[in-house]
Amino acid sequence: MKEGISTIVHHFHLELTGFQFEMPQINKYSYYCVFWWKNIPLGDGVFESKKSYDGLAVKTKVWEAIQPSLRRYISTSSLLEELRLLFFLEKKLLFSTLLEEVFGELTVLKEEEKLDVSVVICTRNRSSALKDCLYHIFSQQYLPREVIVVDNAPSDDSTERVVLGFKQAGLKYVREQRAGLDVARNTGAKAARGSIVLYTDDDVKVHPLWVYQTWREFEKGDLDALTGLIIASSLETESQQIFERFWSFNRGYKDIKFDKSFLNVKGRVPRVWEIGAGANMAFKKELLERVNFFDERLDVGAAGCSGDSEIWYRILLNGGKIVYSPRVVVFHEHRREISALHKQLYNYMRGHVAAALIQNSYHKEVGYKKYLYFDLPRYYLSLIKLGFPKYTSRYKTLSSEIKGVISGVKFFNKCRNVPAINANS
Repeated sequence: MKEGISTIVHHFHLELTGFQFEMPQINKYSYYCVFWWKNIPLGDGVFESKKSYDGLAVKTKVWEAIQPSLRRYISTSSLLEELRLLFFLEKKLLFSTLLEEVFGELTVLKEEEKLDVSVVICTRNRSSALKDCLYHIFSQQYLPREVIVVDNAPSDDSTERVVLGFKQAGLKYVREQRAGLDVARNTGAKAARGSIVLYTDDDVKVHPLWVYQTWREFEKGDLDALTGLIIASSLETESQQIFERFWSFNRGYKDIKFDKSFLNVKGRVPRVWEIGAGANMAFKKELLERVNFFDERLDVGAAGCSGDSEIWYRILLNGGKIVYSPRVVVFHEHRREISALHKQLYNYMRGHVAAALIQNSYHKEVGYKKYLYFDLPRYYLSLIKLGFPKYTSRYKTLSSEIKGVISGVKFFNKCRNVPAINANS
């Protein structure tokens, strides 16, 4: 996508639209398209503004977007080739019949009532966004056992009023006076009664099957924690486009399994931050208790953030298993203003560095110190050279990121001996 040109996020459901991919104002806008088969996201692609796409070019681009994930679901190359031919020949009925066989039970929903899932939303003074988030959660086809809103160090009663206004059974309001995202996450986990604790953020809209697909992944067994697909809900502004292009939460459309071997890849440090994002993650409650919850040093306003990636590191280090599932879907509203993006990336890098130093203290052989004191500075030096002298696009936020890196090192040195969990929590 070209930054500065408004991009429209468009969702195509192949079982409904077939092979009709119409974007009437492509001369004026770019389109970020996500392709689905029923409740399964298959891939995405960008159609740039002022480019000419004939029918074959469009179909080729769509096929290139969905082929990698189809390969994950399809057992043989001959079957994939058959699907490709049906797609390009526009044999919709045969294509649909074959996909129904491919996906099988993945598109069939079980009959369940409320699921044994506790949804936790940590929020602070963002009542309007929270209201929208709660609306989408209570519009789920399958409801969770409970929804817990943790009101983190609020300056007013707006969050409480939003929660009281819903009047749904199972909606619980919890006030946490100690500031910090991971403090709030821990408060929500301890209040949860469900066997699965499912987290999202107040600036997120969830897919109608979000709770169900989370529950279904845990029902399969052989996992302790879960992350899911996060799709941008809007790409209208330059700030949103920069974030999606260079900092995206989207981890792709294939299932990925992580275990302790992920921490021992030769030649690089374990990039636990690539496992997923805190806006769409779930844990067995007993696992959170076993690993002693989130590290409360890693908070916005403290270290910065990265409490999610730090806990994934500890889970893997202790032999746990994490699954990334693209069928567990939410839609995230990226920061619309560049000033807000600067602040966000400062906090990201501050928390990222502090988390890496904490992880290094658990397992020095992994090599996070080399990554932080050699690889990361070299990376930023190359960006400074590449961006000179205009510092547009990716290079616009470099100053905030570098300040965050330095601040993260200072924070760790100051707080390395502070307990990960407040004794009063």
